[in-house]
Amino acid sequence: MSSLKELQDLIQQKYGIEPTALDPNASIRGAGLDSLALVEFLFAVEDHFHISLPDRQGEIDTLTELAALVDSLRATQKA
Repeated sequence: MSSLKELQDLIQQKYGIEPTALDPNASIRGAGLDSLALVEFLFAVEDHFHISLPDRQGEIDTLTELAALVDSLRATQKA
């Protein structure tokens, strides 16, 4: 199960951005998140999913990429 929906819900809770306004394949920064807000969001993602994102999080640009990373980390935890 993809974490995309949960990520969209988390953005809505933190920043009031409607999930329908977010293209999962477009840059998260294009949704109005500056670099500081993006870092805060990534910390919220770690807390929400109980994971630790790797240091290469600066390479994450879209919700689809972030969901794939979260899903991969969650699968590794379960294994």
